[in-house]
Amino acid sequence: MPKVTWKKENRIAVMEMCNGPNRMNQVFSQVFNQCLDQIQEDTDIRALVLTATDEKNFSQGIDVEWIGQKVQDKDNDTVKAFMYDMNKIFKRLLLFPVPVIAAINGHAFGNGAILSCACDFRFMKKDRGFFCFPEVDVGIPFLPGMIAFVRKAVPEHLFNRMILSGQRMTAEELEANNVIIKACANQEILMTEALAFAAAFDKKRGIFRELKQRMHKDLIRVLEEQDPVYIDALNLFVAD
Repeated sequence: MPKVTWKKENRIAVMEMCNGPNRMNQVFSQVFNQCLDQIQEDTDIRALVLTATDEKNFSQGIDVEWIGQKVQDKDNDTVKAFMYDMNKIFKRLLLFPVPVIAAINGHAFGNGAILSCACDFRFMKKDRGFFCFPEVDVGIPFLPGMIAFVRKAVPEHLFNRMILSGQRMTAEELEANNVIIKACANQEILMTEALAFAAAFDKKRGIFRELKQRMHKDLIRVLEEQDPVYIDALNLFVAD
């Protein structure tokens, strides 16, 4: 079964992560980027909705067991390639030439939450699922680029609490803090709302591309200039 697929509904690309908890490893990142390639090539598409097929998970973030085994095997090149691939995904979503809407249908943990932060807008269902950054509990510090992506979407007072505590947030709490557009009652309403929001955009790609490049130039500088310092040194875990 593929880890990521997409389909076209009218002029909207609906991209679905479809591997249960949708933990991120090298295969995930490669297939995700391939789907973005295909969507970008279809110039008739006017918006992208990113969601998942699992009834309780959007994405539980990095596949810690996979990356831990690679580190143990001293397969450093694979680990670095994966980290750069994920940064490529974040950057592509950030600068994608159409609006990108995350329809968060369940748990969004760590890198899964950051993935939604890289999108332009977020909706989330409220009958199941939490949004959190558990890195403080598992000893994996954020890369500078990850911090910048979260700050783009999460107000500073809430960002500080979430990063340092690992606190799980509900859809209602995220809506109250303007992290998401709307907390939706269930899966059906989530997709209806996200697709309706996406359909309201019918703009030329060029202006989206240029606006996003100007809006996010400082974030991209962090991603390209600071993250390699930590990735190349494999400074990805913190021991007690």
